[in-house]
Amino acid sequence: MKTAFFSALLGGSIAIAGAVSAAENLTAHTSAPGVAVHLTIAHLAEVAAERQIANIQITLGQTGANATLAVAEGKADIGICPFVLPFLMSKGIGPYAAMGPEKGAELAANLRILYPYSFGAYLLYAYDTLGVQGWDDLAGRRILNGPPRGGATAEARGLIQVITGLEDGKGYEGIQSDWSQMATTITEGSSDVALLPEFVPSDRPLQALSAGKMTFWSIPKNIYEGEAVQKVLAAPGSAPIEFTLEQMQTLGENATIVSEDGIFRTRGTVGGNCVNASMDEELAYQLTKAHIETLDAIYAKAPYARNIGLEALGARESAMCGPNPVKYHPGAARAWQEAGYTLPDCAK
Repeated sequence: MKTAFFSALLGGSIAIAGAVSAAENLTAHTSAPGVAVHLTIAHLAEVAAERQIANIQITLGQTGANATLAVAEGKADIGICPFVLPFLMSKGIGPYAAMGPEKGAELAANLRILYPYSFGAYLLYAYDTLGVQGWDDLAGRRILNGPPRGGATAEARGLIQVITGLEDGKGYEGIQSDWSQMATTITEGSSDVALLPEFVPSDRPLQALSAGKMTFWSIPKNIYEGEAVQKVLAAPGSAPIEFTLEQMQTLGENATIVSEDGIFRTRGTVGGNCVNASMDEELAYQLTKAHIETLDAIYAKAPYARNIGLEALGARESAMCGPNPVKYHPGAARAWQEAGYTLPDCAK
């Protein structure tokens, strides 16, 4: 008999409930619902309880920086881990500057991955009524490029500068908005064009499209394959993203997709769900095995789930190896390999 799914707890937490007495009680930190980071951890909690592997209490609304740190410090068992963050932690910079490089490197060494996935693909899009013509037509525009603070805004600014040479506040006016208000900012006309990390399809672009026809622009192939953009795609936590037109057209009939050859190319932000290196190997194995064996159930839960790279395990597409200091937990690596998947040697 299946256990009950989620029951709300005080303080923005949720937990798996039910009659099953699981072997372990674990904690997990994730974002608010509606995105892949929440989907993957919520699903893991569900199947872990059903298989009597663990009861996982989930705390919602956590930032990646705080969740990654909580796992590294052993204050949470599972957390969301954008791969740029272990790199920054290992250097003692960015959100971890206060701890310094020595402490940062020590904490980063505690992180291990169960499974990777995409945190979003940067999409450039605008309402057709505004007359924007794509990447070559951003000068002087009002560009919604992320929240007031955070890595997404820095990544969007960097991508615009590499492709167009324009800087926020000089070549264009950057517009920032809280994530919860992004769709409203787009639909009310506060910006001319958006460059945001999105899932295909997901709520924000679909909500914007419900208000009118929009165009989405791929990075032109010659620019995408050029040295400057390839360097960006190899940065910590970044990966190349390529969607077919069929995948992009899941955005609906109000979406026009611009690409010279039928492939939509852009920058992806990649990460995974991480655990502390001290997690028991058998527990990590069973959690990852449950994740792998129920991928079809994840795909059925969200229209974007097949497009977030849950089975894209190559070093480049998963952003493992290179400047990313995080490796797979040995138990997780065993589960993936037993399931017939190949992991890069550098990620083990």
